[in-house]
Amino acid sequence: LAENFKGKRCIIYTFNSQIVGTLKDIGESGILVEEKDNLQIVNPDYIVRIREYPKNKKGKDKNVILD
Repeated sequence: LAENFKGKRCIIYTFNSQIVGTLKDIGESGILVEEKDNLQIVNPDYIVRIREYPKNKKGKDKNVILD
């Protein structure tokens, strides 16, 4: 299911944090996420939710996200 978000800017919710970045690659043992200047690998066993970063009416990223 995570393949649907590949190449998109997303919010990844884990048990104790949130990661905002672009999903670059998805494998069985990890998901590669590119944040501003760094890469991070997230274990898919600890991911609770993946959500595409919300956009406003003009198609730009929202500044405030309320969950």
